[in-house]
Amino acid sequence: MKKVTEGLKAIAETVALCRPEVISAYPITPQTHIVEELSVIVANGKLKCEFINVESEFAAASVVLGASVAGVRAYSATSSQGLLLMAEVLFNMAGMRLPVVITDANRAVSAPINIWNDWQDTLAIRDAGLIHLFAEDNQEACDMHLQAFKIAEDHEVMLPVMVNLDGFILTHAFDPIEFPEQALVDKYLPKYVPMEKLDVKNPLSFGLMGGPDRYLETRYAMAETMKTCPAVIRKAAQDFNKMFGRNYGELIEEYKMEDAEIVLVSMGSIISSMKDVADDLRAAGKKVGVLKIRCYRPFPVQDVIKSLCGKKKAIILEKALSIGGVGILTADIKAALYGQKNVPEISDFILGLGGRDIRISDIKAIVALAEKANLKGEFYGLDPKLVEEMDK
Repeated sequence: MKKVTEGLKAIAETVALCRPEVISAYPITPQTHIVEELSVIVANGKLKCEFINVESEFAAASVVLGASVAGVRAYSATSSQGLLLMAEVLFNMAGMRLPVVITDANRAVSAPINIWNDWQDTLAIRDAGLIHLFAEDNQEACDMHLQAFKIAEDHEVMLPVMVNLDGFILTHAFDPIEFPEQALVDKYLPKYVPMEKLDVKNPLSFGLMGGPDRYLETRYAMAETMKTCPAVIRKAAQDFNKMFGRNYGELIEEYKMEDAEIVLVSMGSIISSMKDVADDLRAAGKKVGVLKIRCYRPFPVQDVIKSLCGKKKAIILEKALSIGGVGILTADIKAALYGQKNVPEISDFILGLGGRDIRISDIKAIVALAEKANLKGEFYGLDPKLVEEMDK
């Protein structure tokens, strides 16, 4: 069934098709419509699920952690400061190997207070042990949730998965969305079968003290699991394509990369604009391609090496930064390419923070700048007058 609907409501309807048994969340802009719509779906009896209202995002994360420990499929959603309030629980959730799925409607982090989009919220908790997926458009965001539950609940993985989509740019946009039939979803995503759960007939404890004699080994086990995740993520994407006929790539997606000399690299909704730029510049005689990072954690090291080595220049666009450090996506790409042969010249740009517009003309201007000089950590789009005022 296809219908035009808001991105957040489309995600809610898709999550309902996944049949979670516990949903808990706290409202925060721009995520709120997801849980509002899910509460309506549950209240109308269209989904057999316990919808739990809580007093904070910390509590929401705690509830779905407890639900997952009890052996049921669990879901939550958040944004920005709400995600940071969940952070303590997310580290526990990953360490306890609980396959919860969480949606992050990506939003800038205060201060100053800002409700618009960038990636600073999700990348702030990139080391918690969650798998991070980034959607380019609302159809992919919906389909990514089916894949997220499939990946998280695979017994080779058993880690939480976060689905990221750009706040307002996608969340509040109305698009034609193809919704799969419930019977096909049930076939693709069978009922969750936990490996372990709280059970009075088979008593277990979760989240116990881990002293110096065993803590190192638990983190090692998580790191080793992350190495196996790419195979599971690929299979989830391939199986989805076979069943539903939609293919977004697996860990990455390449666009016009076969003969590209210049490669634009990024994640999320900006990819669509980058593809348009590649088309326009190719029409002007420049061999430009696009590399979309679809899975950010685990970082697709081998895919990035295969895609970028041998190219003339890589231009990385990112809507986050490590203050006092370097661009976050840039650091991962440079680490992946370190020691490889035929590595491209890399220029990276910080842009779009706090929801500042990124136009087609901006990306073309960035390509022109990068062709002239190898720029590192360049802030694109600064207002010189504001910068001067803040320096006083």
